[in-house]
Amino acid sequence: MKAVFFALIFVLCLMGCGKSLPEETLPSTEAPLPVMAAEAAVETTGPTETEPQEERFLLTFAGDCTLGANPKNTYADVGFPRVVGEDYAYPFQNVVSYFEADDATFVNLEGTLTDVGNPADKTYTFRGSPAYSHILTDNSVEVVTLANNHSFDYGQAGYNSTRTVLEEAGVPYGERDTGVLIELDCGLNVGLYGMVYYKLDVEDMKTEIASLREQGAELVIVAPHWGVEGSYCPTQLQIDVGHAAIDAGANIVWGSHPHVLQPVEEYGDGIIYYSMGNFCFGGNSKPEDFDTVLLQQEVIRSPESEISLGILKIIPCSISSEKNVNNYQPTPMAADSEEYIRVLSKLDSSFEGPNLKIRKIGK
Repeated sequence: MKAVFFALIFVLCLMGCGKSLPEETLPSTEAPLPVMAAEAAVETTGPTETEPQEERFLLTFAGDCTLGANPKNTYADVGFPRVVGEDYAYPFQNVVSYFEADDATFVNLEGTLTDVGNPADKTYTFRGSPAYSHILTDNSVEVVTLANNHSFDYGQAGYNSTRTVLEEAGVPYGERDTGVLIELDCGLNVGLYGMVYYKLDVEDMKTEIASLREQGAELVIVAPHWGVEGSYCPTQLQIDVGHAAIDAGANIVWGSHPHVLQPVEEYGDGIIYYSMGNFCFGGNSKPEDFDTVLLQQEVIRSPESEISLGILKIIPCSISSEKNVNNYQPTPMAADSEEYIRVLSKLDSSFEGPNLKIRKIGK
């Protein structure tokens, strides 16, 4: 991992979790005005031209959000529907301040929002009420990806229903093997391309990235659902595809599927979040790993309309506000706590689990 990333983590550890970056950490974009002698001043009657200014945007990324449950947990007292009920503010109440303060929040919608369709013949099928779209809209979640292995848990009918629910709620979404251009309310044009592990086609990805650029995407995000569940280490395939995405013109690779955190890598002019882990995860009331994170990525638009990535702010979180049980309420961790430091170690490749040490990325 590059020295820049470690420097950012050091700054964030000093600042503490949940506090905004102080303005002095960002380079000033204002140059001092020259002093003009009084006798040299010239009055103008027409409008003066203003120089284009640098613009900064803040995007928040989170991991798997299963806003529902497996059928056997739907009516359980500890299941997502019983715990959340109709309190749509409940799941994100401890993190909504981050979502409201950014320019857009992105989550992986790991499941369906539907009351139609039949469960697929698989071990886990996730379904939530269509009304759970309010969990997104009432809590300032602006964009979701449906490129995952649970979008079709209730067949084509369930998938179509989920898309309709999101469209009626005004929530743009990305899909597998296709790109979509999204104009955020802040004026930033984002291209989003999704992939799922059974088809990580690099040539198709390159074509879609180029197409998104031609359509006017200023920032391109590739959202692959990949890797090995439960593994803190990205596979060589993840690394190869992630690098290829950045080489092809993507700015951010936003990964999911392993249900645990994997490292963040600065590569070329972009950044790769190999796995964001679970976030608001109704799929399991007691998973083995409660660690998760919010990544807040600064995006800079120059006066010449060129896009670059700025500071990455890291907010270590637990998927639950309670210990030992998932109450579906992701909560920031106390700064410098053992859990907080553990999350950072999973992102910088230094984490050592019971039987493994994360491979060093980019070394």
